[in-house]
Amino acid sequence: MAATQQDGNARRWPGFGPQGRFRIVQLLRSVPIRWRILSIALLNSAVVIVLAVLIWNGSKVLGSAWQDVRQVRESDRILANLESETSRLQNLIHRYINQPSPDLFAEILLLREAVLGTLTTRASTDPMLSGSVEQLERVTSRFLDGFGELRAVQSKISKTYNEQVLAPTRDMAGLYSIIEGATGHRDALIWPSLGKSREAFTSLLVAANTYYLSLAPESAEEARRNTDTIEKTIPIMTDLAENDLQRMALARLKVKTAELRDGLTKLSEQLASRTDLLRNTIDASQADAIGAIDDLSTKMRQREQKAQETFDRTLTSISRRVLSIAVIFLGIIMSAGVLIALSIRLPLAQIMASMRAITSGDLDRPVQGTSARDEVGAMARAVEVFRENAIAKNKTEDELRSAKEKAESALLELNTAQQNLIDAERLAALGGLVAGVAHEVNNPIGISLTVASSFARRTETFESELKSGPLRRSKLDEFVRSSRDASQQLVANLQRAGELIQSFKQVAVDRSHAERRQFGLSESTDQIVASLRPVLKKAAITLVVDVPEGLLIDGYPGAYGQILTNLFLNAVNHAFAGGRSGIITISARARGADDIEIIFADDGAGMTPEVQRQAFDPFFTTRRNEGGTGLGLHIVYNLVTQQLGGRMMLESRVGQGTTFRIIMPRIAKGEPTITDAAADGTSQWPNRTMSST
Repeated sequence: MAATQQDGNARRWPGFGPQGRFRIVQLLRSVPIRWRILSIALLNSAVVIVLAVLIWNGSKVLGSAWQDVRQVRESDRILANLESETSRLQNLIHRYINQPSPDLFAEILLLREAVLGTLTTRASTDPMLSGSVEQLERVTSRFLDGFGELRAVQSKISKTYNEQVLAPTRDMAGLYSIIEGATGHRDALIWPSLGKSREAFTSLLVAANTYYLSLAPESAEEARRNTDTIEKTIPIMTDLAENDLQRMALARLKVKTAELRDGLTKLSEQLASRTDLLRNTIDASQADAIGAIDDLSTKMRQREQKAQETFDRTLTSISRRVLSIAVIFLGIIMSAGVLIALSIRLPLAQIMASMRAITSGDLDRPVQGTSARDEVGAMARAVEVFRENAIAKNKTEDELRSAKEKAESALLELNTAQQNLIDAERLAALGGLVAGVAHEVNNPIGISLTVASSFARRTETFESELKSGPLRRSKLDEFVRSSRDASQQLVANLQRAGELIQSFKQVAVDRSHAERRQFGLSESTDQIVASLRPVLKKAAITLVVDVPEGLLIDGYPGAYGQILTNLFLNAVNHAFAGGRSGIITISARARGADDIEIIFADDGAGMTPEVQRQAFDPFFTTRRNEGGTGLGLHIVYNLVTQQLGGRMMLESRVGQGTTFRIIMPRIAKGEPTITDAAADGTSQWPNRTMSST
C-alpha cells in the first residue's frame, strides 16, 4: 500500500522522483513537527505582510488620485452651479425690465449675492479653480454692474414715460373735453376736425402704451403718425373756432402735442439705449461668463481624465505585483505544505501498513521508521514493541499449549506466560490507539491538502479575472481575504495534527509500560482527553476539564489514564445512552499536603439506590443483553484502592447525574495490579466497549 501511495504521489509531482522525495522527507523528519507547522505559518504570515505593504503603498497613490477626481467633480459642480445661477439671473433681469416689481428686484438681489458668494467663498478657495477665478469674477462683476446701469436707464425711461408721455396725454384729454364742451351743437363746423383729432389722440395713447410695453417699432411709428394728425388738425380747428375758450384750448393743445412728440422721441432714445445695454452688457457678459465656465469645465474634464488614468495605472500595477507575489509565495507554500504533509503522512501510512500486517498475522515484517527521532518515529517504535510482544505472545501461547501436560512443575512458567499475555493485550490496545490516532491525524492533514488545492484554484481564477480586464478593488479584497482564510485553516489543521501526535507520544508510552514515575496531573489529563476526542465527535457531549497546573503525582500515569477512560466510556454508554446530550466535568484540587481530590461528574441519567450499591461489584451490569461485561467500574475501583492506594466514593440521583470522588495520595502506595486488568476481557482504550452499570 505504501508503494502504491508513493507511485500516486510521483504521478502527481512529475519530475519529482521517489528517491529525491525520500531524501527531502528524511531531511524534514529531522525537524520536530511543531517547527514544520510553524514554518508554514511563517510563510503565510510573510505573504500577508508583503501583500499588506504593497496594498498600503498602492492605496496611498490610489487615494491621492481619487482625491483629485473627487475635487475635480466638486469643482465641476461649483461651475455648473455658477452657470445655472447666472443664467437664472439673466432671465430675472429680462423679466424685471419688462415687468418691474419689488419681488423680482428682491429675488435678483438675493441671486446676485449668491453668485458673488459662490465666487468669493467657494470658487476662490477651490484648488482647482483658484487660478481661473479672477476671470470669472471680472466677467460676473461686469454682468452685475450692467444690471445697475440698466436699472438707472429703466428709471429714466419710467420718468420720461410718466412725465413726458403720460402727463401731456392727461392734459390733452382735458383740453379735448374743454373744446367739446365749448362747442354748442353737433352741427358746428369744428366738429368733424375735432372728431378726427380726438380719434387720432385715442390711437396715439394705445400706440404709445404698446410701444412702452413691447418695444414694437410699428407702435412707435403709429404714435408718430397720430401725433402728426393731431398737429395738422389743430390749425384747422383754430380757424373754425367759435369762441375764445375754444381758441385758448386749441393753443394749449398745440403746446402739449409738441411736448408729447418730444417725450415720445426721448422715450424711443432711452428704450433703444436700454436694448443696447441689455444686448451689449447683460447678454454679452452672460455669454462671456458661460464661455469662461465652459473653458474651466474642459480643463476639469482633462484633469479628471488624467487622475483617472493615474488611478487605473496604479491599480493595474498593484494587481500585477500582488498576483506575482501571490503566485510565487503560493508555489513555495504549496511545495512546503506538500513536503511537510508527506513527511508526516508517509510515515503514518507505513505505520498503518505495519499494523495491518501485524493484525493479519504477518509478524515477520519489520516496522519501518523506528530510527527516526521525531514523534512519528516514537509511534513506529511503539508499534515495533507491539510487534515484538505479539511475537512473544504467539511464542508464549505455543509454550502454554505444550505446558498444559505438565503439572505443578510448569506453574511458574504458566504465570510468566500469563504476564506476557497481559502485556501483549495491553500493547494490542495500543495498536488500536495507533490506528485511531493515525486516522485522526489523517483528517487535518487531508483538510490541509484540500485547502491548499482550493487556494491554488482560487489563484488561477484570480489570474484569469486579472487578464480579462480591469480588476475591481472588491475582487482584490476578496482574494486577500480568501488567502488569509486559507492560511489560517492550514495553520489550524497542521497544529491540530501536531497536538494529536504529541498527546499520543506520551499517552502511548504511559499505557504501554506500567512503570512508576512522577507526572503532572494537568498534562496527563489533557493527553488522555485528547485520546478520547474520537468518541466525543460521535456523541453530543461537552467535556469540561478544570485541572490546575502544579499538581504532581509520584505514581502510575497508565493506571490514571485507564481510570479516566473507563469512567468516560461508562458515562457515554450509560449516563448519555441513546445519543442523549450533556456535560461531563473533570476537576481536581489539592486536599491537604498529601492527597489530591479528583471529581468526575456528569449530568446524565443517574443511578437508582440499588444500582449504586452494586456499581463496583464485578460482573454487575444493567446492559448485559447489549454486550456489557460489568468489569469497567470494578477495574477502576481496584486501580484506585490497590494500585494507587486511594479511595473512591459514588454519588448519584436518578435524572440528576452521577459524581465519582477519588481521593488519591500524591505518592502512590501500591504496586501495579495486573489481576484486575486481566479480569477485564477487553481493554482500557477508547476503541473498546467497557461498562459496569
